[in-house]
Amino acid sequence: MIGGEADLRRAEQIASQRNFGGNADYPVQLSIDYQESSNRLSVLLRIILVIPIMLVLATVTGAVITQDQSLNETLAPFFAGGWLFLGPLLMILFRKKYPKWWFDWNLALTRFETRVAAFLLLLRDEYPSTDEEQAVHLNIEYPNAETDLNRFLPIIKWILAIPHYIVLIVLGILAVLVTILAWLLILILGRYPRGMFDFVVGVNRYGLRVGAYMWLLTTDRYPPFSLSE
Repeated sequence: MIGGEADLRRAEQIASQRNFGGNADYPVQLSIDYQESSNRLSVLLRIILVIPIMLVLATVTGAVITQDQSLNETLAPFFAGGWLFLGPLLMILFRKKYPKWWFDWNLALTRFETRVAAFLLLLRDEYPSTDEEQAVHLNIEYPNAETDLNRFLPIIKWILAIPHYIVLIVLGILAVLVTILAWLLILILGRYPRGMFDFVVGVNRYGLRVGAYMWLLTTDRYPPFSLSE
């Protein structure tokens, strides 16, 4: 019953955004369920608790970074390569095709990264799953490369996205400051203030849309300068 009510509220919210100029039709959607109370002890120790799952995430994002290049080469076989970018770019450019299995990998990895980010940013208390959706709902539409993607646009998207990078730098700094303040407030009040929660989720949503446009190459629709769904 509770799950049904949550789905109904989400559907009503999306309908309202469509009616009042929201971004509910954009092919990248993120929502994170708000929790009414937070575990103070988990929040206090979050920077320590997140370490194991961050190490797991590092193994699938290709994060082999040391000062010793020979050590990097030795460790490289134990790490995956992260987002698949160059392959889809070349396929779109020369074949007008985006292989579904490449898309599925990028989507699954992005969802995993987003769950870890939600935990690190104190938005959720449950430990991030490597595969279950949990309370972090991210959907990216699979594109029809023949009709939805311009074969030459991926070459210049990095230029077109420059204004978004500037905005994201500012928003990212603000989100870090808000998270630090939220950490203190959670320890005092036992909950994440809703307005601050919505802002941090909105920054993540905005960043994911820019990432889908620029790096995942799943849409040619220019990301809106908006934090809303």
